[in-house]
Amino acid sequence: MNRALRYEQVFQKYLPKPFVALVVDLLLQSNVQFKIVKSRSTKLGDFRPFNLESKPQITVNGNLNPYAFLITTLHEFAHWQTFERYGRKAAPHGVEWKSAFSNLMEKIIDHPELPLPLKRALKKSLKNPKASSCTDLALNRVLMSFDAPVASEMVLENLPKNATFALSNRLFVKGNKRRSRVECKELSSGKLYLVHLLAKVIPIPDDERP
Repeated sequence: MNRALRYEQVFQKYLPKPFVALVVDLLLQSNVQFKIVKSRSTKLGDFRPFNLESKPQITVNGNLNPYAFLITTLHEFAHWQTFERYGRKAAPHGVEWKSAFSNLMEKIIDHPELPLPLKRALKKSLKNPKASSCTDLALNRVLMSFDAPVASEMVLENLPKNATFALSNRLFVKGNKRRSRVECKELSSGKLYLVHLLAKVIPIPDDERP
């Protein structure tokens, strides 16, 4: 089996079908090692100029919905393209990266099978691309709309203030909003933590609160 067919079979499990060929072509044209990895709470993907084999490496979380996987993948390929052209001279998310990312987005943004809400969010986002889709709340909300629903979960921003919720097997009380994050008090320790506004949490009814 040739490389293109092998990559296509893998990416069909993670990407929207109309965009599989684009990502396969990017991978074939690069010298990048691409890894699909387990979910990480701190990032959706990353790019490293050199891995243990001295090759550039892209990793993307395998639990992402197809459109989030696509945008994250293109985000990381923009890092590779920037590094190939400028080396370490370019800032991680400076004008060089923004230009590379915008060029990659142009390959998908007018595709007839790209959902209209995502197309609108991307066009708005591309006026000043953020370091991560997580820091672009409008884009992240649209990407999250493609997640498979989980009955017990709720987005933190939709909970009322002082509501109790579970996150990573710990209990918190929702406090004040701070830009893209919320001050949340951990019940067991009393410590304050900043939790992303769009974090998925499990609401705890008042009669079940410790």
